[in-house]
Amino acid sequence: MIYYSLNKNSENTSFKDAVVKGLAPDKGLYFPESITPLPKSFFDNIDNLSYSEIAFEAIKQFVSPEIPENVLKTIVEETLSFDFPVVQLNDNISTLELFHGPTMAFKDVGARFMARCLGYFNKENTNEVTVLVATSGDTGGAVANGFLGVKGVNVVILYPSGKVSDIQEMQLTTLGQNIKALEVDGTFDDCQAMVKTAFLDESLTSKMQLTSANSINVARWLPQLFYFMFAYKQLHNKHENIVFSVPSGNFGNVCAGMMAQQLGLPIKHFIASNNENNVVTRYLQSETYEPKPSVQTISNAMDVGAPSNFIRIQEIYKNNFEGLKENLSSYSFSDNETREAMLEIFNDCNYVADPHGAVGYLGSKAYLKENPNAHCVFLETAHPTKFLDVVEEVIKEKQPLPEQIQSVMGGKKVAISIATYEDLKGFLLN
Repeated sequence: MIYYSLNKNSENTSFKDAVVKGLAPDKGLYFPESITPLPKSFFDNIDNLSYSEIAFEAIKQFVSPEIPENVLKTIVEETLSFDFPVVQLNDNISTLELFHGPTMAFKDVGARFMARCLGYFNKENTNEVTVLVATSGDTGGAVANGFLGVKGVNVVILYPSGKVSDIQEMQLTTLGQNIKALEVDGTFDDCQAMVKTAFLDESLTSKMQLTSANSINVARWLPQLFYFMFAYKQLHNKHENIVFSVPSGNFGNVCAGMMAQQLGLPIKHFIASNNENNVVTRYLQSETYEPKPSVQTISNAMDVGAPSNFIRIQEIYKNNFEGLKENLSSYSFSDNETREAMLEIFNDCNYVADPHGAVGYLGSKAYLKENPNAHCVFLETAHPTKFLDVVEEVIKEKQPLPEQIQSVMGGKKVAISIATYEDLKGFLLN
């Protein structure tokens, strides 16, 4: 597969180079040159396929020929070593649980897939690669776990001080080995801006090979399309008019769902459910795309004021606003509405949702008011105990800690405080 920069001012490149570079030289995100739909028979027979078989067929065209099929099958099987259950809450709403991996967040899939791709590309290489990543919460832990101990790969994670949950912070600051955490005096947008600046700093990139494991990297972003196919497999015999409500921050997940749709997945519609960082909700109302500084909310992984992946969504729709609007609705909700939704889900459905899932639930309810015949599936993107203080305060019930969470609780936090890009550059060079 050939990849091109969405800024259209860099040479086309291969999947391998797109993964290793992360960002194109002209600052653009990479996008596949073509998308070939899967045959209708694939979806007709999806009940007979395992998750690994579904994922292999879905991702194969995007990584060929640089990853041989036998290697890709192993990568996919190792990536998908946990379950993706759909839980029906009522006649019109289900949730897709994406938190059964090692760090209990949806990003485990993309991080594990990318780590294995990079490990394969780097196995004959004596030069080290530095994975530089900004996190608003769950990315850091998933990337740290996915890349832990990978030969020839160093990982540097930037996170905003005081703006991730305690458990999220432990997951990215306690592993040691090839994982380094930088605690930034600022917001997620500040962290992301530092990462992008580093990629474009020739005085830095001439001395070291940098790549990113945010969803700007094609190997982190594309595997997220698997979830939507797994949910479809579980639901298509029970429900027509399946709609996905995606808690949206950097917009990698909903964009990946749209890629699954481009592959032929028969999905009716998508909902981008925002917290008060609602640049896309406002865009779909006004046709004016106006990023703003992020504000802090209880659904912190969505606290993004300038979502990187929205340009990929616009590319899918060839910048046709009306075409996009036909396939994407967006709603925005406050922290108080989110808390009320968490309590409603707990009382009415006997289900504990995290704040991000609750925003997805609210998006489902808003859409169903005008589309009562749809079946909405909201993504439960992280285990509720990752946001223990918020969850227990709302539902007034203690929650047991899963094994994955317990394993990091006794670790020692190791993080270096930085405030400026020059601090980051100095750390990387030294």
